[in-house]
Amino acid sequence: MAEAEIRRQVDKIIEGLRTKDLEGLGRLYSEDVVSFDVEPPLQHVGVAAKLKNWAKVFEFFASVTYEVRNLTLTVGDEVAFGHAFARLSGTFTNGAATSGMWVRVTYCFQRINGNWLITHDQVSVPLDILSGKGVTDLEP
Repeated sequence: MAEAEIRRQVDKIIEGLRTKDLEGLGRLYSEDVVSFDVEPPLQHVGVAAKLKNWAKVFEFFASVTYEVRNLTLTVGDEVAFGHAFARLSGTFTNGAATSGMWVRVTYCFQRINGNWLITHDQVSVPLDILSGKGVTDLEP
């Protein structure tokens, strides 16, 4: 049952991005969430900082699609973690379409007041060590 609840939370991320629902997205994170996102700085602390990143997505995209593949979860009584591949794509405000890039995502959940909330997430791309650049053309 807990795993199904957590999978529904991830589905709500997908839906919240599609509908550009910042308020709905905010309800999925703990107040003190720590996010290691692909954009600087190294960490974003607090739900307001996390939502600021999602708000930037909404500024750049006229329409947003978010896809999650291969979500694997490990669930305990009060905490859970999972990993998956995710891709943000859509149409930019200038009308250009993008297929986006696949990233690796890790979610850490905690049951808080009966709800599974994201307390930490990490998004990354593989690194080409010689060039120092992210490798963004890989697919799961």
